[in-house]
Amino acid sequence: MADKARAKRLADLIREVVAQKLQRDIKDPRLGTRVTITDTRVTGDLREATVFYTVYGDESDREEVAAGLRSAKGVLRSAVGAAAGVKHTPSLEFVPDALPETARNLDHLFDRARERDEELRRSSAGAEYAGGADPYRENREEREPDDEGGAGSTAPSGDED
Repeated sequence: MADKARAKRLADLIREVVAQKLQRDIKDPRLGTRVTITDTRVTGDLREATVFYTVYGDESDREEVAAGLRSAKGVLRSAVGAAAGVKHTPSLEFVPDALPETARNLDHLFDRARERDEELRRSSAGAEYAGGADPYRENREEREPDDEGGAGSTAPSGDED
């Protein structure tokens, strides 16, 4: 098992090589400028690499890009092998990145929370407190210190024997 720093360096190199190759050398019209390489992870034994990508477009564009990446996998792996100079070139697996979808879902949830907060603000605009503004006011007036052991007095309570 290789150390984590070496695996990280190899993952970074794979991400850069694949991105450059897709941008400059691969002439597949399915790929073009619609695909972005977001991350790469390499297993501990440096035998397999997972390349995460996002696609600008709709579902049909995503399918086209996935097919284009499958067809270009051999060329991309050869380019990685030439650039990396390792004994065994890792096999490449392309996985669509779920980050944009997750971000859209979180944005939707935040919007719903804002709407509910605003609805609650509107419904409580004219509301009053159930016990008045200070429900303990009457109790404070009843507990004002008097001459015989009121609040603040140090006189013993009658519980001692």
